[in-house]
Amino acid sequence: MLLLQLPEDVLYHILSYLDYRSLSRLSQVCRSLCRFVNRDAVWRRIAREFLNTGIRRDGTDIYPHIPLKERVKIAQNWRDGVCKRAILLKWKTKLLPWLQLDGDVLFLSQAADIGAYHLRQDSGRLQRNPFEIYSGHNGDVCHFVLTDSHLISGGSDGKILVHSRTSDVSVELSGHNQEVNCLDSKDGLIISGSRDRTTRVRTPLPFTHNTIPMYDRVWSVAISPALSSFVTGTACCENFSPLRIWDVDSLGSEFRRGAGVLDMVFESPFQLFTCGYDTFIRLWDLRLSPRKCAMEWEEPHDSALYCIQTDGNHMIASGSSYYGVVRLWDKRQTECLQFFQLSSDPVSSPVYCLRFSSTRLYAALATALHSLDFRQNPVYIR
Repeated sequence: MLLLQLPEDVLYHILSYLDYRSLSRLSQVCRSLCRFVNRDAVWRRIAREFLNTGIRRDGTDIYPHIPLKERVKIAQNWRDGVCKRAILLKWKTKLLPWLQLDGDVLFLSQAADIGAYHLRQDSGRLQRNPFEIYSGHNGDVCHFVLTDSHLISGGSDGKILVHSRTSDVSVELSGHNQEVNCLDSKDGLIISGSRDRTTRVRTPLPFTHNTIPMYDRVWSVAISPALSSFVTGTACCENFSPLRIWDVDSLGSEFRRGAGVLDMVFESPFQLFTCGYDTFIRLWDLRLSPRKCAMEWEEPHDSALYCIQTDGNHMIASGSSYYGVVRLWDKRQTECLQFFQLSSDPVSSPVYCLRFSSTRLYAALATALHSLDFRQNPVYIR
C-alpha cells in the first residue's frame, strides 16, 4: 500500500511523529504529498511548540489567514534572532510615545496627537502620512487603548478622551487632577490611573465614575478578560503593595521600596504578566496564592522594564530602560533568548512601548520608531 492510499486520519497520525525538517523534506517528494503536508492540520502540533506562530495556549488561532507552515518558518527566525532592522520614523524632540497595532494599521502618539498609519504589506513600513489624526489634548498623550469602535486616550493635561474610530466625534470624560499614566478599556468599562494617586472606574454610557484613592502614583492598570476584576500597579513609594487586584487581594509580599509596576498584561482571566522598576517579569496565577508569583524572569543587565507583550503561548517581548534594548524570552527557559539594542551608544532611551505581529516587532523610543522584520528565509524549511 502506498503512503497516500492510507486513510487520512492514519496518515495524520504518522505525520504527527515527524519534526519540521522531516515534514519539509516529505513535502518535496511529489505534488500530492506536498498538498497534503502543507495543510494547517499537519503543522498545528509543531506550531504550538514554536514562538509567536499565532496559536495560543487555549488552541485559538489569531492569524488564520496565514498558512501555518509559513508561520513556523518565520518562528525559527524569532527564536534565532534573525531579522532586518529599520527606523520607520524619526522626530527631533524627545517624547514618550505609545503604540497600538491593529492589523495593518499602526497607531502612534507623538506629543498631543495620535496618528494612524497604514503599514505596507510588502515591507512593513509606514505610509508617508497618517490617514487619521486624533487630537484634543492640551499636553502630551501618555497612554491610549483601542477598542473595536473607539480610541481612548489619557494625557498629561489630566483629560481622558473617547474618540470614535468611524466619525469625527469625541467625548471628554471627567479626568484626573494630574497626568493620566495608564488606562484600559473592555466592553465599555474604562479604568484609568494617574499621578494624582487615584484610580477611576467608569461604567459604559452614560459614563459615571467612581474614584479610588491609591495613596501612590498609579503606573499601570489592566482589566481581566472575564471583566470580573482589574489590577493596578503603583510606584511603590509608600508602604503599600504595588500590585493590587481589586475585589480580591494584593499580589506579592516582598517588593522593595520603589519597585513600581510599569506595565501589565492579562494572558487569560487567571494569568497576569507584570514588569517594572525591579527588573523582573513576573507571572501571577490568580488561582493560586496571591502572595507569590508562579514564575519570574530577571533582566540580566539590571535595567527597569518599561513594557511587555506576550504571544499568548510561549513568547514574551520586553523593552528596557537603557539603550533601547528589546529582549525575547521563551517562558520555558529562565535565561533571555535574544536581545536587540536599538539605540546606539552614547544615545540612550527606554523602549516606551512595543508591539508585534506574526512577522514584525515595532518599538517606540524617545526619538524614533524602530522595526524588526523577521521575514527572512531560514534554510530549514523549503
